[in-house]
Amino acid sequence: MSELPDPRFMLNRITASEWVINDLRYSPNDPRHVVACVYELAETEVEVTWLRDLPLATRYGTVFEVLEDVERMRGSSRATRPISIPHRPPLLAR
Repeated sequence: MSELPDPRFMLNRITASEWVINDLRYSPNDPRHVVACVYELAETEVEVTWLRDLPLATRYGTVFEVLEDVERMRGSSRATRPISIPHRPPLLAR
């Protein structure tokens, strides 16, 4: 498997049950550097506090799933082409 040569997001463990996800695009003294705080609730459940406006879940099974979701969000383009809506003439009133 090939690894990304220049990963943008990094998972850093703070304590035995807390992590932060950092955006390496920003310097450590930039407030945008920290993307999320992740807290372990149980062996199979973590809770996320998002520090950016991301439409992602707040609970995951593992901290690695959180990181994968952030990376997937970065990889998917949020902009899409407009969806064409068929135009029809208005209904006639009787």
